[in-house]
Formats: sequence, C-alpha cells, structure tokens
Amino acid sequence: MATVTSSRRTFEKTLRSAKTTMVFSETFRLAIDSFRASKVRFMLTMLGMIIGSASIILVVTVGLTGKQYALNMISSIGPNMIEMQYNGGSIAGPDNTSTPDWMTHEDERAVNAEVPGILASSPMLETHDRISMGGGIIKDALLLGVSPQYKDVRNLAILAGRFFDDQDAVQHAKVGVLVETFAKSLFGSDSEAVGKSVTIKGIPFTIVGVFKERVETFGQSEISDQTMLIPYPVARYFTGTDTVKQIFFTMRNSNDVSSAATRILAIIKARHRATSVYTAFTLSEVLNVMARIANMLTVVLTLAAAITLIVSGVGIMNSMLANVQSRIREIGIRKALGATRKEIRMQFLTEAVFLSLSGGVIGTVLGLAVPLSVSFLTPYKIPASPWSAVIALATSVLIGVIFGTLPANRAARLDPVETLKYE
Repeated sequence: MATVTSSRRTFEKTLRSAKTTMVFSETFRLAIDSFRASKVRFMLTMLGMIIGSASIILVVTVGLTGKQYALNMISSIGPNMIEMQYNGGSIAGPDNTSTPDWMTHEDERAVNAEVPGILASSPMLETHDRISMGGGIIKDALLLGVSPQYKDVRNLAILAGRFFDDQDAVQHAKVGVLVETFAKSLFGSDSEAVGKSVTIKGIPFTIVGVFKERVETFGQSEISDQTMLIPYPVARYFTGTDTVKQIFFTMRNSNDVSSAATRILAIIKARHRATSVYTAFTLSEVLNVMARIANMLTVVLTLAAAITLIVSGVGIMNSMLANVQSRIREIGIRKALGATRKEIRMQFLTEAVFLSLSGGVIGTVLGLAVPLSVSFLTPYKIPASPWSAVIALATSVLIGVIFGTLPANRAARLDPVETLKYE
C-alpha cells in the first residue's frame, strides 16, 4: 500500500512539473508572438533600455580607466618606495643646548643589513647654495647629495647624458645632474647642459646629465625647479656632517612595502633617542585613498546612469498597458478556455521581462564592444569590467519585473464576461 501511494505521489509530481514546463513554454512563445506583432513599438520601447545598459557599462569603463591612469601616474613617482623622514626631537648637550637627532648614513646601512628584500636605497643630504656659470651669472640652487641608486629609487627619467655612478661616488667626483627646468633656464636646452661646468663655493662641477620626475609633483616633492643632484660623499664637504633628514628605500616586491616600512621605522627608532620622532611614508596609503575615491566616483556615476533605466521602465509600463488594452478580447478568450489569473499575469510579466532583458542584452553588447574594440584595434588597453555587464543585465530584469507587474495584474483582474463583450 505504501509503495502504491509513493508511486502515485511521484506520478503527480512529475505531472505537475511537466504542466509547469508546458505553461512556461507556451507563455514564452506567446511573448515572442506579441513582440513580432508589434516590432516597431517594442523596438522603440527597448531603445531606452539599450541606452541605459550601454551607459552603465561605459560609465564603469570610464571610471576604471581613470582609476588605472591615476594609480599608474602616482606609482611612477617611485614604485615600492619607502621614505623615512625625521620629524622632531633633539639631543640635549652638556651646556643645555639641543641638537636635532637627525638620521645618519649608518642608519641606512643598518636597515640594508637587517631588512630583506630592499632593492636600492639612498640617503639625501640637503643644502642650499649659489652656483656660478661664469660671466658673472649666479643662480640660487637646491643641492641634494644622494647615492647613485637614487635614480632607481625615485624612478627618475634621464633626458640627456647620464646619472652619476658608483665610481663617481667612490672617487668623490665633482659631477652633477640638473633637473630639466633648471637646465633649460641655465643653458637653454637639455643637450646643451651636458658637459658644461658650474662652480659651487669655488669648486668646479661638470654637468653629466639632465633628469626629470616621471610625474609632475608641482614642487611637492624634495625636488624643486632649481635642483642639482650631486654624489652624497661630495655633498658632505659642504655640510661637514654625516646627518640626513630623509632616507629612501625601494623594495623588490610591492607586497613587502607595508611590513618593511614598519620594520625600518622600528630599526631607526631603536638607534636614536625615544623622544625623537620619525615617520615612514609609502605610496601605498596614497594609492589606497585614490582607489577608494575612484571607486566611489564610479558608483555615483553608475547610479546616475541607472536613472536612465528607470525612465525606460516607465516606458515599458506604458507600452505594456497599451498592449493589455489592445488584447482585452484575447485575454477573455484565454480565460474562457480555462486560463487562470496566474497564467495571464505570468504571460504579460514574461513579455515585460523579455522586452526589458532584450534591450539590456543589446545595450550590454554595445557597451562592451567599445572598450574591447579599442583594446583590440589600438595599443591602448581599456579595462572592461564583467561585473558591469552583470549589473546591467540584472537591472534590466529587475526593471522588467517592477514595471511589468502593474500591467500584468491589470490583465489578470479583467472580468472574462466583460472582456468577451469588448469590441
């Protein structure tokens, strides 16, 4: 007896499943037929969904492109760079005088010995002086004493000549590298500056190269428009001290920057007085802030583009209401033949979703075609987010359901007797 009951239940469940599949298949076929019967009206209604879906994808693409460009520009300042700075604190002398607790070249050596993964490092000794070009021409200049690795740490671009090397530093060679703006103001062009001689405190220096920062920092970095870089051992002659205010490090792996900055800061603090203040500055913080700002702007612009889809949804609702009005007699005949309210509601809701989703698919294809075509046909790589396509399609379905519900309910509530009398 239990076996017969179980078999009966299985048969009824299979029958209901087959009936549901058949009803859905019939509903979908009726939606297609309705679309074919009014192609022009439905195509015009779909146009809003096409524009809205394409707008969402293009807005996200523009946001991602701007984000990538900004992050690449910031990274060009010095990839994987850690900048150590002295911010305050002093050493009290025997006569109650205080001396700043600057960092030293020995701090740099200690860090290089204890922290793995450092690719290059450079101290920076800063001094201001006047340089003479002969003929009575004297200019104020910012002299930065750095190591040859400074070029790699700061990712500088050499425009003419070369950067001084390890041999220049060991031999205390009197050579210098000028920033582009300074070279042009002194000699007229980059190439003209190379090989020329300037005098600092009566000592002749040969200009061996001209450089620039890969990203314009507008004077917000240690490099100004009147900067001349010289070997660190030579710069010590002008200051008579081994102390430095800044030390630069660059890591081999970007994933190690944060942990290395913490370790470097701890090492330097341990080598100085507890009251002295030092900070480790990395571009990771700037990059994270920039990424959050770019993501927020992208979200805001995407929501603005989604308003177009809402307006399109109103158009779909009006079109479906007109569709219901023109098919009142057909609805009456279907109800007379046994169609339930649920089936009538499902029929018109399916038509609304089909209309909305079709526009969403076309708009998504057009939206993705723009960045993909640019990336394929040009050397520029435009990022295309698959999530933007998912959002556009999901929103299209949601718009179809929301704005198709009212016409579908209206069709389902029609009285079959009155609909059969409708002319």
